[in-house]
Amino acid sequence: MSGEGHGHALERLIEDLIATHSAQGTLHQGVGPFVAPPTQPSTLRFPSKTLPLPNGNLLVADTGHHSLAELAGDGETLVRRIGEGVRGLVDGSATTARFNEVTGLCLLPDDIARAVGYDIVVADSVNHALRGVRLRDGRVRTLAGTGKQWMQGDPLPDHSFPDTPLSSPWDVAWFPAWREVAIAMAGIHQVWSFDPVTARISLRAGTTNEGLVDGDLLSAWFAQTSGLATSTDGTTLWLADAETSALRRVRNGVVHTEIGTGLFDFGLVDGDARQAMLQHPLGVAVLPDASVVVADTYNGAIRRFDPDTGEVTTLASGLAEPSGVVAFGDELIVTESNAHRLVRVRIPDRALKVAGGRMSTQRPVVEAAAGSFELAVVFMPPNGQKLDDRYGPATHLVVSASPPELIVEGAGAGPDLVRHLVLSDEVSDGVLHVSVRAASCDVEGVEFPACHVHQQDWGVPLSINDAGASALKLALSQH
Repeated sequence: MSGEGHGHALERLIEDLIATHSAQGTLHQGVGPFVAPPTQPSTLRFPSKTLPLPNGNLLVADTGHHSLAELAGDGETLVRRIGEGVRGLVDGSATTARFNEVTGLCLLPDDIARAVGYDIVVADSVNHALRGVRLRDGRVRTLAGTGKQWMQGDPLPDHSFPDTPLSSPWDVAWFPAWREVAIAMAGIHQVWSFDPVTARISLRAGTTNEGLVDGDLLSAWFAQTSGLATSTDGTTLWLADAETSALRRVRNGVVHTEIGTGLFDFGLVDGDARQAMLQHPLGVAVLPDASVVVADTYNGAIRRFDPDTGEVTTLASGLAEPSGVVAFGDELIVTESNAHRLVRVRIPDRALKVAGGRMSTQRPVVEAAAGSFELAVVFMPPNGQKLDDRYGPATHLVVSASPPELIVEGAGAGPDLVRHLVLSDEVSDGVLHVSVRAASCDVEGVEFPACHVHQQDWGVPLSINDAGASALKLALSQH
C-alpha cells in the first residue's frame, strides 16, 4: 500500500472513532492546544517507482500528486510534469491528462515503442488501468482497463481486449520471454500481461487465492505482488510479493520462492535465503551482476539476494518506507516514499550484514467438527446506504480450501452470504479460503448517490476434531 493509502486508512479510522464516541458522549469537541503544522510543498508526494530514461533523466510515479514527474539526473530538479495533478481518468496532453495514484512504470523496447506510438506503460492503480505515455510530448492514452475494478465472478482474461476490467495494477515490466508487459495485479493476487502491439490482456499466473504456493504458473498463489523486474538475460521475472514478505521468480513456466515462508512470517534477517526474512517489500531490481535488490519497505531497508550463493545481505537501512529501487550507473536510486524524495545508495563491493529479529503472527486456528458446518459472512451497509442489486446480486461469496479435500460439499461461488459446508473427517487440518464482495449505494432520493464495493479475503486455519465448532461467522468491513 502506498504512503497515501496509509493516510486514507487513517482518515477512515479517525472518522469511525469520531462517530463512535460522539454517539457515546465520550468525545469532547472544541478548541484544543494542538495546532497541526501546515503541509510543506514538495516536488514529490508519496512517490512509488522510478524509471531511468534514455536521455539520462528520471521519471517518477508521483503517486500523491497523481502525475508523473520527470527529474534531471540529479534526482531533484523538476524538468516537467505529465498529468494535471488531479484525480481522474482523462487522456490528453501532458497538462490536461489525469491519473489516480500512479505506481509502476515500464519503458518499452525501441521497436515496440515506434510501432505503437508511445514509450512508457504506466500502472494507474486506483483507476484500475494501464496508460501509455509518449515521451516526445507527454501525451497520455488509456491502453487497458475500464476504470472499474475486476471482481470475483467476472471472467478472467484469455487473450482479451482492453475492455477487460483490471484490479489495482501496481507495477509493470517488459518481459522478453513473453514479449509482453508483465502486470502485477495486486488487487487479485495474480500476474497478467499486456501485448502493446495487439492490445490484448492475458492471465499469466495465479489463481486469485492469496498465499505462498509455488509451481506451475496457473496453480501458483501470490499475495499482493507489488514489484516486478526482469533478469539481465530476459528469461526470469522477479517479483516482490508484499503480503507474504517474499522474493519470488517466474522462469520457464514455473514460480519459485527464494525468500519468504508465508503470509504470517516477516522480519529482518540476513544470511541463507532459506532463513532470511523481509517485511512487506514493494520494489525489486536486477543489478548488472544478476543479483537482485529488494526495497524492503516496512523494514526501511534495501536488501540484496545473490542467486549464486543463496545469501541475503542488507545494503542500506534507516530509510522511510522505500517503495521502489532501480540501478542507475554504479548507484541505486531508491524511491523513499514516506520522505517524498529519491535517495542514492552506492552499490558496495561487499554488502553490509545486519542482524535483526524474527517475528511471526498467526491467525487463530478455529477448532471445527467434521460434517455439517455453517459459514456466515455478516455485512451491514454503511449508514444511509442499502445493498445495490441493480446489476445483479449485490453479494458474492467464494469458498475453497487447502487441501481441497477439506470441503466435501459447499465449495464454489454463489450470491448468498450463508453457506452450508460439509467438512471431511479424513483431513486433520487445513485452511478455509473465503472471498466476499458486497455492493452498496446511497438510499433513493439522494441527488448524487455514492456507490461502493466492499471486498475482503480470509484464510482461516481449521483444526478438525470432535469437540470443534459447527459454525463460523466472519464480518465484512464497511470500508
